[in-house]
Amino acid sequence: MSSKETTEGNKGSHRTELYVQVPPTCLPIVYSPEYNITFMGLEKLHPFDAGKWGKVIHFLKEEQFITDEVIVPAREASEEDLLVVHTKRYLNRLKNDILEGSREWSLVVATITEIPPLIFLPNFLVQRKVLRPLRIQTGGTIMAGKLAMDRGWAINVGGGFHHCSSDKGGGFCAYADITLAIKFLFERVEGVSRATIIDLDAHQGNGHERDFLDDRRVYIMDVYNRYIYPGDGYAKRAIKRKVELDWGTEDTEYLQKVDLHCEGALNEIRPDIIVYNAGTDVLDGDPLGGLAISPQGIVKRDEIVFRAARRRGIPILMVTSGGYQKKTARVIADSILNLHRQRLISGDVMEGAGPSMVPVMMSKSVSSGPTLNTI
Repeated sequence: MSSKETTEGNKGSHRTELYVQVPPTCLPIVYSPEYNITFMGLEKLHPFDAGKWGKVIHFLKEEQFITDEVIVPAREASEEDLLVVHTKRYLNRLKNDILEGSREWSLVVATITEIPPLIFLPNFLVQRKVLRPLRIQTGGTIMAGKLAMDRGWAINVGGGFHHCSSDKGGGFCAYADITLAIKFLFERVEGVSRATIIDLDAHQGNGHERDFLDDRRVYIMDVYNRYIYPGDGYAKRAIKRKVELDWGTEDTEYLQKVDLHCEGALNEIRPDIIVYNAGTDVLDGDPLGGLAISPQGIVKRDEIVFRAARRRGIPILMVTSGGYQKKTARVIADSILNLHRQRLISGDVMEGAGPSMVPVMMSKSVSSGPTLNTI
């Protein structure tokens, strides 16, 4: 089955648990403790900090910006949800439903996560301990897309799996959450017909680029280190505003380029939603990013993007994507706190919450208001 057939076969036709009525006492910040991957220490074989998402939440609680009660709990993306973008064949390869058997399946997941020992582990364990957390993060991104339209902004404390496309994963990215969030909005939310992706992770976002290669509704701006993974020349054809950086690029040059091109992109096409892939692997010392941006530079970068969105009244969804140092979580938390201090996001919640989040059917006719290659 082709990607097009899979997508169109599920377009707006299934009931989803992801577009829910969120209590007004919740902030548009999506997270689940199940984001964090802990699996017999195997996660330590990859430089990615598979527990960084929980650390971000911990720091935000320490600063009394959030409590558990105001966080929107992420839900797992179902197979039907995933089929809005992914091919059936790709999903079957992840869950061992193809003829090649468990070794082929294990090889696929081990290759995507870049943790070779996974190939020797039982299928059900890898499914539960590795892929399910990634599906919950993917569900969180889809949920945050709807929240951004409702509230003007939203942050998924996980997600940003920008190397995964409809039929291929890689670089620790097993599900195409950015593509899924945008496709859900196009198909289910009235008035959303254009989207801009601003991808500021240190790596090229070849997954969403491949997915939207021929889709004029999606404008992609990508700023990345030109010398590192994935170097996907075919996917680069989808980039409308390409900014390729050299090794060791520092704050002054970086922030000037982000500001210039962010303004240029949003002036060129006014989208209905901005998806901001806010990778922190641009941080100086990151073992994979190869750039030299300071923590303060990352905080300022995120402020530039949110300010550009706020000035134009465009809803923005932020995902956290790559970042491979222990201090990454602190930088993400500090950036979110700065966005609040700058009044670019609100820490206030509305009174009168409903009893729970209730699944709803949404449709277009109903307005809802051996080199490591990693994200």
